[in-house]
Amino acid sequence: MRTFIAFFILFLSSFVITPYYWYLKALSKKDPDAAWEKAYRLVRGFFFLELKLMKAKVTVRGHENIPEDIACLFVGNHRSYFDILITHNTIGRPVGYIAKSEMKKAPLIRLYMKAIGCLFLDRDNIRQGLETINQGAELLKQGHSMVLFPEGHRSHEDTFLPFKEGGYKMADKSGCPIIPFAVSRTDILLERAPKGLRKWQEVFIEFGEPIYPNDYPIKERKAKYKEIPDIIAGMRKTHKI
Repeated sequence: MRTFIAFFILFLSSFVITPYYWYLKALSKKDPDAAWEKAYRLVRGFFFLELKLMKAKVTVRGHENIPEDIACLFVGNHRSYFDILITHNTIGRPVGYIAKSEMKKAPLIRLYMKAIGCLFLDRDNIRQGLETINQGAELLKQGHSMVLFPEGHRSHEDTFLPFKEGGYKMADKSGCPIIPFAVSRTDILLERAPKGLRKWQEVFIEFGEPIYPNDYPIKERKAKYKEIPDIIAGMRKTHKI
């Protein structure tokens, strides 16, 4: 039942957004910031409704670590489809996502993704992957924040999948800060939800201190990137799991 509700709302919202998408597409050519802001507010409303219907109690920590008025690359672990809803509604600004290329084939949903500034990454095509990274860097330079899940796939284990560091180049090229974030228990809302679960479920998202890659020489920068999984794991240890 929980899965049905989640996907029904997603399906319904996609239909509502579709006509509006063409307006946003036209607006983006004149005023990209206004288009991103309108898309963000519309989608945030649907996500808020879905989180309430799924009985998600979201605990947010470390929001004060997010610098104001500058674009950021948010980098975190990936446990559930609901990571997207949680990050979108707690970061507090328009954000796009680096999504797998297969999502381009999803009917209707891909329109919403384009509207909020998502990019599609083909991990098997190195050349295309580099183009996507460059596009992401340009969006960040334009002031549009991005979210990256370096694991590439959802993991429900206590340990992370290997973090792929190629996406960090968006921060290198744009000069923006990286904000590490940790999510916990988001998979209890859908993928691991027990049958008949009715009570409210607390999920956690925590934002760490910003990392400014260009403050470090290249060798030290790579070493700093290696620390990101440990930083995220350290935050998760403080969550009630």
